[in-house]
Amino acid sequence: MTDQVKVPVSYSEVSGVLQKTLGLSGSPVAVKLAKSREDIPAGMAEEKEVIRHCQMVNKARREGLVFFATADKHQCNGGAWALGLREITPTLQSGEFYFKLGKFESIAACKRTMDQIPHLGTGTTYATLYAPLEKAPFTPDVVLIVTSPRNMLKLAQATLFRQGGRIRSEMAGIQSVCADATVSPYLSGKANYSLGCDGSRKFSGIADDEMVMGFPAGLLPDLVAAVKVVTAAPGSK
Repeated sequence: MTDQVKVPVSYSEVSGVLQKTLGLSGSPVAVKLAKSREDIPAGMAEEKEVIRHCQMVNKARREGLVFFATADKHQCNGGAWALGLREITPTLQSGEFYFKLGKFESIAACKRTMDQIPHLGTGTTYATLYAPLEKAPFTPDVVLIVTSPRNMLKLAQATLFRQGGRIRSEMAGIQSVCADATVSPYLSGKANYSLGCDGSRKFSGIADDEMVMGFPAGLLPDLVAAVKVVTAAPGSK
């Protein structure tokens, strides 16, 4: 692999801390946006089904699977486009697709939303790699966590613990796991919190009482250290 981090991180250790302190039902998920075949560890399994990115995240989260998926294995056109695997389809670009699904009052409203969806350049991603964080055989770009609003509160507090400030998350009620929780943190270098979307809740096991967030893997050491403090703080619920 060509992009190892300079300061090694024990993904098993930090995943254990997150699972224990937050009582997660499932693992944090490591995601890598591989630029070439050389970025995929030797012997890593390839996804055999044609499914959605959010479903792939769920397979790592719930089933503990480690695998990669090229563009032809991504079912959702919106997700594949946002992740840099495929060109945007004409109906997505125009706004027609989500308008027909009843998400917006007009095609113009949908078009304005689509124009602001975080996305990578077409063809910049060769494959998406997935693993439970504790089992990741690759250097992740982004870590995703699906959990309760209470735990999102603790993660938000941990995000602000060192520098303070305000949480400014971006979401649109569509493309939550692909654009909101994966691409947005990858591009911005900051954590992003999302309420999920109809597709991810329908297909990927995000429960009605859960949310999703993603953050750059480079934030892991500070975030995990802060989670331990804020969850044990005297004023913590």
